Amino acid sequence: MSGDLLPWILFLAFVGGMLALDLGVFHRDAHEVTRREALAWSTVWIGLAVLFNAGVYYFRGQEVGLEWTTGYLIEKSLSVDNVFVFLLIFSAFAVPAAYQHRVLFWGIVGALVMRAILIAFAGILLDSLHWMIYVFGAFLIFTAFKIVRSGHAAPSLESNRLVRLAKRFAPVTEGYEGQRFFVTRDGVRYMTPLFLVLLLVESTDLVFAVDSIPAIYAITDDPFIVFTSNIFAILGLRALYFVLAGYLTGLRYLKPALGTVLAFVGAKMILVDVVKVPPLLSLGVITTILTVAIVASLLVARQTRASMSPEPSA
Repeated sequence: MSGDLLPWILFLAFVGGMLALDLGVFHRDAHEVTRREALAWSTVWIGLAVLFNAGVYYFRGQEVGLEWTTGYLIEKSLSVDNVFVFLLIFSAFAVPAAYQHRVLFWGIVGALVMRAILIAFAGILLDSLHWMIYVFGAFLIFTAFKIVRSGHAAPSLESNRLVRLAKRFAPVTEGYEGQRFFVTRDGVRYMTPLFLVLLLVESTDLVFAVDSIPAIYAITDDPFIVFTSNIFAILGLRALYFVLAGYLTGLRYLKPALGTVLAFVGAKMILVDVVKVPPLLSLGVITTILTVAIVASLLVARQTRASMSPEPSA
């Protein structure tokens, strides 16, 4: 077996095993995921990512290890925006809390496949057409501008093209049918609203992937580093959703920070033939931007709560 192929097979086997353990053992029965349970799973995924990153440092060296860390941090930070949109989708379509994990699980499985295809496609483009790196860079800067200017909005089932296309192939039940995506009545197969929500989650993640994958290619052109760092961040996205869902609205400066990160990475791609930014510097800049945004958001939220508190009576 080729030495280059073995790491890919081992990694994919690990991912498949963890997903099977997740859905087949720990979440076999539908239930509302508590914040404590989600925090435990989030710790597990982050711990596994740290262990994998340590292996990259050991086997591939410090520079490649730093590239993996930076790629993981970029994808993890952009995943927070995914979480906010997922929260809006579930709220807008009143998805019962007990069924949200199932939607996110299969949404992640679909995201893994889509991202593998996009990563391979982007790698081929950048390898054969070097000028595409400038296109990706300009696209990231444009996306950063849109992120800073626009607010979060819940996507609509009626306006989503993928959902409209699905409705042409099968009728839809009026309400949720437990955690099932399809039901059969009188020999007719129906889609449930839960499946349409899954399609919406998938199409939303595809939009985010178009932003994040070029951003990681700005850090490294190694497909294995791009793929594994991206996938590790995505694997922890479900747990991250249940941990952060109640806190995101308080982070008022997070969205501008994500836009700034994308703008920095886009500028790095455009200037790649002029200035070579070391991986450690990239990691430092991105970490600083996110840290400042989170701390500033928490301070402002604290000051707001203090100003709204009633004055103590004399």
